[in-house]
Amino acid sequence: MSALKEKLPPLGQLGPFIALLIACAVFGVTTERFFSGGNFSLILQQVMVVGVIAIGQTLIILTAGIDLSCGMVMALGSIVMTKIAADFGVPAPLAVLCGIAVTALFGLINGLLVTRIKLPPFIVTLGTYNIAFAITQLYSGSQTVTVVPDFMTALGETFPIGGTNVAYGTVLMVLLYLGVWFWLRETGAGRHVYAVGNNPEATRLVGIPPERVLLGVYVLAGVFYGIASLLAVARIGVGDPNAGQTENLDAITAVVLGGTSLFGGRGVVLGSLIGAVVVGVLRNGLTLMGVSSVYQVLITGILVILAVTVDQLSRRGGR
Repeated sequence: MSALKEKLPPLGQLGPFIALLIACAVFGVTTERFFSGGNFSLILQQVMVVGVIAIGQTLIILTAGIDLSCGMVMALGSIVMTKIAADFGVPAPLAVLCGIAVTALFGLINGLLVTRIKLPPFIVTLGTYNIAFAITQLYSGSQTVTVVPDFMTALGETFPIGGTNVAYGTVLMVLLYLGVWFWLRETGAGRHVYAVGNNPEATRLVGIPPERVLLGVYVLAGVFYGIASLLAVARIGVGDPNAGQTENLDAITAVVLGGTSLFGGRGVVLGSLIGAVVVGVLRNGLTLMGVSSVYQVLITGILVILAVTVDQLSRRGGR
């Protein structure tokens, strides 16, 4: 019995998958259209932007930090890449790189304020959230950018798999998760992220500079926000200055539901993908049932509290 227990994954890793299975079973029984390839493809398209943002958020939370600016930084990146292409005729690939460079720059600023000035991540990213929002509105003139090159919307196109149309952006999201999962699990740099989240002082004593790891994590998270910017443009076909105002909370929700500890050092990035899909499944299923969006937010909030409670109890049990 003890040998079997050792082989089983921790509850924090199994929980998101179990929640996903339960949600799918409930909505499959209560709605007729839930179990269809087209509906599942739609769910993945709806979560692909938040899903990619959640990769960067996971990396930061693994270091015991948090990023409240991610959604607005993503929105700024989408406005930069679309306006540069539309207003100045910059080739679309170069415009996309400019947008990602801007989001990476915000990651660098967040990282420098956290590592050099030792400001709390919550305060730093709350400030850069407002800065990114203001810059987005000023630069765009609060106007949607409607002239978007085909290159920027290509990831929103679909291709058939077994009679179901799957978006290229969905495939990209899954590939990014697999790549980051491998990096965290199999490389020294990835394991340093966990080490810093567990105990930064012990990490320093073994010769790993925690400030450098933290700075790299924030910049890398910024790059993922930039990729999410491109996915947002691809999904809706415009550069929307009003986007990103709730994606920060959605990304944190996905990470928490995915089993990553808010206290740092514990979690699997693939869990964040499952967490994002759980939220997508809940909203989709409740919409099919005709449930008001207010109750969807209520249920999501309850799930977040339950997830954090489970994490806290598991921490106490491990002491």
